[in-house]
Amino acid sequence: MTQEYKGTALITGASSGIGAIYAERLAQRGYDLVLVARNRDRLNALASRITNETQQSVEVFQADLGSAADLARVERKLREDASINLLVNNAGIGTHTSLMESDVERMAEMITLNVTALTRLTYAAAPGFVARKQGAVINISSIVSLAPELLNGVYGASKAYVTAFTQSLHKELAEHGVKVQAVLPGATATDFWEIGGLPVENLDPNIVMSASDLVDGALQDFDNSVLISIPSMHDLQHFERYESSRKALFGHLSSNTLAPRYGA
Repeated sequence: MTQEYKGTALITGASSGIGAIYAERLAQRGYDLVLVARNRDRLNALASRITNETQQSVEVFQADLGSAADLARVERKLREDASINLLVNNAGIGTHTSLMESDVERMAEMITLNVTALTRLTYAAAPGFVARKQGAVINISSIVSLAPELLNGVYGASKAYVTAFTQSLHKELAEHGVKVQAVLPGATATDFWEIGGLPVENLDPNIVMSASDLVDGALQDFDNSVLISIPSMHDLQHFERYESSRKALFGHLSSNTLAPRYGA
């Protein structure tokens, strides 16, 4: 059955893992695709399979988002291609290595990809979405954005940025017809762990979710306009209490006098 045409989704880090599942699911929903990643062979294989299965148009866009020149090419695509109405910022790197055992240059590369590239791509896409009063941004964050002590601190901080950026973006763009979502995966069965030096087989299988389940849950939340999607959290009241407490702080964070606890 042919799906209703939904527009075009540009997905970064699309050659494998979570990004590849997003590509499959969005094509099944009727989106044409622009798949961005470094590995052209993987992209071509995925594009061919998706086209054969869904008959959707799939464009392969080889780019290393850690390269300023390649990043600029993707930004230009987002600014100039008015058919793109969904940006999935999935590309990212991480590590489980402790801060003091990590190479600072590697940490800087992580910040460039996880923070700078995501920010620039969003800035490239959002003005067109606002002008057309239609579009969406899905940012793949992590549960460590809420619990930075669990893994490497630079990784956790980069994902805390992604979550905070998404929350602020939602506040600014919701009235312009632009939907925004942050997805916070827990441990997920992808090559993320092996690349970071800890193969997923070393993790407790009770905490590891499949990438397919993660994306299916996140897309259901997307359909329901859930801003912060945490598919692995069974009791959402934990997060709702956290958010309620966080927002209750807003009126108490700034004052023109020193708090009484500091004494005279």
